[in-house]
Amino acid sequence: MAEMGSKGVTAGKIASNVQKKLTRAQEKVLQKLGKADETKDEQFEQCVQNFNKQLTEGTRLQKDLRTYLTSVKAMHEASKKLNECLQEVYEPDWPGRDEANKIAENNDLLWMDYHQKLVDQALLTMDTYLGQFPDIKSRIAKRGRKLVDYDSARHHYESLQTAKKKDEAKIAKPVSLLEKAAPQWCQGKLQAHLVAQTNLLRNQAEEELIKAQKVFEEMNVDLQEELPSLWNSRVGFYVNTFQSIAGLEENFHKEMSKLNQNLNDVLVSLEKQHGSNTFTVKAQPSDNAPAKGNKSPSPPDGSPAATPEIRVNHEPELAGGATPGATLPKSPSQPAEASEVAGGTQPAAGAQDPGETAASEAASSSLPAVVVETFPATVNGTVEGGSGAGRLDLPPGFMFKVQAQHDYTATDTDELQLKAGDVVLVIPFQNPEEQDEGWLMGVKESDWNQHKELEKCRGVFPENFTERVP
Repeated sequence: MAEMGSKGVTAGKIASNVQKKLTRAQEKVLQKLGKADETKDEQFEQCVQNFNKQLTEGTRLQKDLRTYLTSVKAMHEASKKLNECLQEVYEPDWPGRDEANKIAENNDLLWMDYHQKLVDQALLTMDTYLGQFPDIKSRIAKRGRKLVDYDSARHHYESLQTAKKKDEAKIAKPVSLLEKAAPQWCQGKLQAHLVAQTNLLRNQAEEELIKAQKVFEEMNVDLQEELPSLWNSRVGFYVNTFQSIAGLEENFHKEMSKLNQNLNDVLVSLEKQHGSNTFTVKAQPSDNAPAKGNKSPSPPDGSPAATPEIRVNHEPELAGGATPGATLPKSPSQPAEASEVAGGTQPAAGAQDPGETAASEAASSSLPAVVVETFPATVNGTVEGGSGAGRLDLPPGFMFKVQAQHDYTATDTDELQLKAGDVVLVIPFQNPEEQDEGWLMGVKESDWNQHKELEKCRGVFPENFTERVP
């Protein structure tokens, strides 16, 4: 019996929600067609614009801060590997080895402390700041829906008031054959019944109007006070955030400077111990400087030098081992043209020296072949470009997965209830115009695997409560 009662309550709730959506949709259509007036509040609309701007700025700041933290972590890893290299090349009998190792340890600790303080004093504060926006945004959307309900109730009540005189005129005389055929005393009772029924409808419409107006005004008053306060708080938040970042970075560089000075002192001491073996860095000519006439001698046997070439200009090597200034062979479709050079012109292809031709062919044959492999791409769970397309067991239109980072309590029937750790399969909106900024449509992976019923399981949820996962 209890189960049947719960099913009845659920069915009644679903029917009520469906009726609300139909009424709201009808009211919006009438407002767009100009057949029904819409309650406007320019001051509130300005507050909503400021709210959306503030949310956009905060989301961008959060994204850039995470990028900055990723860069700090990458620099930490690079610095750690550099110090490890120094420890490996620092021989045990050299003076200052223990000091160099201690400096490397302190360097690693300093990077870790800097990264952790940035997370605690900047990123977590940023997450807390943005954590209040989804709730307020859902309340703004709910306020919009309640405003439509209020307008609909108001128009319904006004239509009954307008039809009051017409109804009274109909009640004043019999309107059916049954009433005409009824006795005089019975006609009076029928008229009284119609009057009571009309009054009942009018009273019900008035009660619905009062109720809708009360709900809307309560939400409207709260948001009218909260949105300006939130908008003004952004200044203090930005100041505190960037002051924290600047202060942490300043202290970090001060401490890092001390460590670098200590390392320099250790290396100066090492240099004094081995002064006779000092390595002198000679200046290297730039690429634009004229080549010197005295070239280094070749090996006695005419073989290439055994030591590798050191590229001091830090330019990337050309693909295939080609040297700068070398001319690649032309494609067969490119016409052979004579190009002018200083002091004369190149000979035509037909008059070319056989020795030069052989050398050119040898150089061309020495270039490695470039092999390009193509792989099938996977888009939305579908393998494209392969021998056959296979779709994973995912909902129709699946785009990507996200994982909830915080709990989210649904405030409406079309929203998902999320717990931290829930995986959601994101799908597109059926009507793109219904998508609000910062909200996604999806179905929890656990619900999809269990029911495979998209209509019952899908719902909207705030994007910044989640994080995209592979």
